[in-house]
Amino acid sequence: MKRKLAIGVGAALALTAFGGAPAMADNHESTVSVLHAVPGLTVDVFINGEEAIPDFQPGTLTDPMMLAAGSYDIQVFADGGTPDTAEAAIEALGLEVPGGANLTLAAHLTEGGEPTLSAFPNNTDPVAAGQARLTVRHLAAAPAVDVRAGGSVIVEALTNPNEASLETAAGAVSADVVLAGTETVAIGPADLELAEGANSIVTAWGSAADGNLALAVQVVEAHSAPSGVPSGLGGAEDQRVLGISLLLAGALGLALITARTLRPARERS
Repeated sequence: MKRKLAIGVGAALALTAFGGAPAMADNHESTVSVLHAVPGLTVDVFINGEEAIPDFQPGTLTDPMMLAAGSYDIQVFADGGTPDTAEAAIEALGLEVPGGANLTLAAHLTEGGEPTLSAFPNNTDPVAAGQARLTVRHLAAAPAVDVRAGGSVIVEALTNPNEASLETAAGAVSADVVLAGTETVAIGPADLELAEGANSIVTAWGSAADGNLALAVQVVEAHSAPSGVPSGLGGAEDQRVLGISLLLAGALGLALITARTLRPARERS
């Protein structure tokens, strides 16, 4: 089935504020994690003409990745496509990567069910002793939701593609997601461990209509690189290029990006 992957306006807006994002220890590098939250859409990613991540599966959150500032080309293909056999679904050429950013890029569904990209600066500001920061992101094809912790609503009427953040006591908490203003549980409950002095980011993704709503959890330490749910994808330099290049595609490369309908790979010659 053909699907379109678009660059969301939220990605551009979030990334225009690079100068205000928390700086890393080395401002010549950026830190990024990438969440693939588009159900049923597996892709292959090529960097500078070479395959960087084959079969990038939905539900995968990469480990935190560091990338030096520089210039990169990136192409994303429907699974099985290559530069020689298919047109890129997304193509961004000559992207200049800055340093000093701490962000998460998410490929996800809009409320209406269309695949898109959004980027979120991760809050690494310190919290008081004994406290934790909880950030909730709504990136699912679903209407507005309330987020509950221990049965009490802590975030009301959150809509896609927005986030809400609060500080609370560190420790274990049982959380679930309900349709806004109701007791109808959409996701959960899930047991979370809110680490002291860290930002626990909980992302709702998937499709309510298709019955595949799920949660992804990421932990960002204050003034340090974020640690993601282990995915088995971290560590390769080309994967690091993927994350930050996609981020910059949203912010800097709108004029360079061609968003096309994903199509099956042509037969290899």
